Amino acid sequence: MSSQSGLELRAFAMNDRMQPQFAAFVGATVEGDPPLAGMAQLYVEVGPGNEVYRLADVILKSASVRPATLAVEREFGLLEVHSVDPSAVQDASDAVQRHLGLDQNQRLRPKVASVQVITNVDPFEAQLINKRRSGALLVPGRTLLVLECTPAAYIVLAANEAEKAADIQIINVTNLGRFGRLLLSGRVDDVHAARDAAIAALEQVEGRDW
Repeated sequence: MSSQSGLELRAFAMNDRMQPQFAAFVGATVEGDPPLAGMAQLYVEVGPGNEVYRLADVILKSASVRPATLAVEREFGLLEVHSVDPSAVQDASDAVQRHLGLDQNQRLRPKVASVQVITNVDPFEAQLINKRRSGALLVPGRTLLVLECTPAAYIVLAANEAEKAADIQIINVTNLGRFGRLLLSGRVDDVHAARDAAIAALEQVEGRDW
């Protein structure tokens, strides 16, 4: 849904407690302040993309949070803020909703676009994936999960909840653009558990239907 200014709230996602691998991945790949495991964080995706600059201004002047990501791609803008104090992240959440004149449940609901589980990954495929990963190396013979959702920002919920649920390795997380993608690996049973937890986290998000 759009606010009176025409700004669309596409995604509004909060992680209550960042898991170690996910936090390490974010910290290694962002240009802003790197978060730490255990911190709370908020991701907001809006359109048009340039509106994210005003949103960052409002949040950072209203709450004691630090920004890790402020990015604009072709259509949408993405902002991430975090804090060791969950109440500060809640203050940021409240500031977003006041600024937009929208309730968080007027965001788009995430939609799972595709799910693939590949067992006994071939060494050549593993090498190709490793060329473009920013997280753990994909070891040949392990099981690989590829999960895609839209809006893209919600993939961060899937990644964090997958790590809570199972002993897996995060290979890559892409949260900007039209689709978000998560690649993780592990033993077959662990990957299945991670997949189920990731999908459940997305399905539990309330919002407006497409």
